[in-house]
Amino acid sequence: MLWNALQEQTVELGWDFYLPVLFFVGLCALAVPVWAAIGVAAIAMLVMSGDLPLSLVGESLFSGIDAFALTAVPLFILTGDVLVRTGLSRKFLDVAEALTCWARGGFGSATVLVCGMFSAISGSDAAGAAAVGRMTIGRLVESGYPRPYACALVAAGACTGILIPPSIAYIIIGLVLGISASTLFQAALIPGIAILGSILVTNIVVNRIHAYEGGGLISWSEWAGNLRRAVGAGWYAFIVPAIIFYGIFSGRLTPTEAGATAVIVTIIIGFVLGTLKLSDFPAMLLSSAKVNGVILPIIAFSLPLAQALAIMGVPQGFVYSVTSLTDTPWILILLMIGILIAAGCVMETTPNIVILAPILKPLADNIGMNEIQFCIMMITALGVGFITPPLGLNLFVVSGLTGESILKIAARAVPFVFFMLIVVLLIAYVPAISTTMLPDAYK
Repeated sequence: MLWNALQEQTVELGWDFYLPVLFFVGLCALAVPVWAAIGVAAIAMLVMSGDLPLSLVGESLFSGIDAFALTAVPLFILTGDVLVRTGLSRKFLDVAEALTCWARGGFGSATVLVCGMFSAISGSDAAGAAAVGRMTIGRLVESGYPRPYACALVAAGACTGILIPPSIAYIIIGLVLGISASTLFQAALIPGIAILGSILVTNIVVNRIHAYEGGGLISWSEWAGNLRRAVGAGWYAFIVPAIIFYGIFSGRLTPTEAGATAVIVTIIIGFVLGTLKLSDFPAMLLSSAKVNGVILPIIAFSLPLAQALAIMGVPQGFVYSVTSLTDTPWILILLMIGILIAAGCVMETTPNIVILAPILKPLADNIGMNEIQFCIMMITALGVGFITPPLGLNLFVVSGLTGESILKIAARAVPFVFFMLIVVLLIAYVPAISTTMLPDAYK
């Protein structure tokens, strides 16, 4: 039945669809930048189909990035760079370590927490993996963790960069599907914390089995004293996340305004502490520009691609082909999760969102899934793909950082993937997890 449906869809689409897809796959295999591969595929579809004048491509490219919400993306990226330059990210680690020092595996848990804090503010999992990895992997090894496991722990913790709001991924998927980023931030809070919790639990269980990290219980007074000293020495670092979270979740600030405020406050703190100088700005701005230079062209070319796919009826054809096999919701959800995890293994978040969101959203609508729940499920499943062996993006980041073998890191990442996948399934099958924080109109 599915084969017949696919044959019908093949005849309907023809080579004006399949040849550009082959172009895209071939260019990606040749290591051509993803934005260029998307652009070539989109233009080839439009030219070969003749359904949309090529003269409109330039206008589509401009309108693809002419969105106020996108201003938040470079602002959050810059905030992450400033946090590293000013040393505030290390204050997060000190407080997280003091908070978890009471139990075995405390520094491992602190590493996960600081990954969540830093990645959530910067909105980038790769940036979080690199920044936190430099601070923690050496100390994790000194604490008794095998280097491959320490790398896997950082890679898993950094996945929360796209899962805990504010997140660049939610801004982009909101733009692609026409959903408020602030609404997605509210919906993602509980799922993001659940993913962070699953990573913490995994580390505690693995540490208990293998006894990687020494130490034991300390007294309440000693723990309170350590925490008080750490907070007293670095309380000002938490002004930045406090502004972001309070501003967004109270509704007083849009994500863009929160990002701008966070940049200004972080820079002021850096100047007051003397850890930031005017001479640091060129390097910071260049670093942020390089990251933005990867993200924004992909978004710009996504609109012509989305238009070409819509004109050809690809989303509707995909729904028809899949539902010809089965219309059982739980099976279709498993299929979507499998597609998303596989995609997260081989491509970054932004191209996955702009390519897959318009195709999978009609399938989610067809089975009655809430659009907010679909967005949370999609981003979370892509996040799991970042550490799914053997091609997860974060695995390559920490491998490049430490020189450790990808395969060794991937083997140690399996328990994290397993527990994170449980959370993904809960998000997919229990709507309340992603809609509890929303107003009744969105439930």
